[in-house]
Amino acid sequence: MRFMIIIKADEDSEAGKMPPMEALTAMAKFNQEMLDAGVLVGGEGLQESSKGARVTLSAAGATVTDGPFTEAKELVGGFWIVDVPSRAEAIEWAKRCPTPPTGDTVLEVRKILEAEDFGENFTPELQENEQRMRDEIAERS
Repeated sequence: MRFMIIIKADEDSEAGKMPPMEALTAMAKFNQEMLDAGVLVGGEGLQESSKGARVTLSAAGATVTDGPFTEAKELVGGFWIVDVPSRAEAIEWAKRCPTPPTGDTVLEVRKILEAEDFGENFTPELQENEQRMRDEIAERS
């Protein structure tokens, strides 16, 4: 099962403040542990929301709102994707994340939807198309 471990943004990350070297070193070690354990699929940090945009889609069309966005604690600051046997194991990995030198880090663990989660509406044709796109993405990497 694949899970996304979402790192919530905070005031420092929203201000564009980079973590100290010690924090970056601890995070690199954590990433290596997940890689060595064979559970890490991918992960990245994100720039602050002031450099982003929100696109709201409706029947009338698309509306673009430039950042920054309020409520840093509701924003995503980064993520990992892990492939583990259970939600409990994903949570255990999240609990091993290095703690910040100051303040708190909030992580959210969410299961990534798989083909079987969509039920009968996700037809074999749609599944084949999805797999074709995933294979093409993998080839480009």
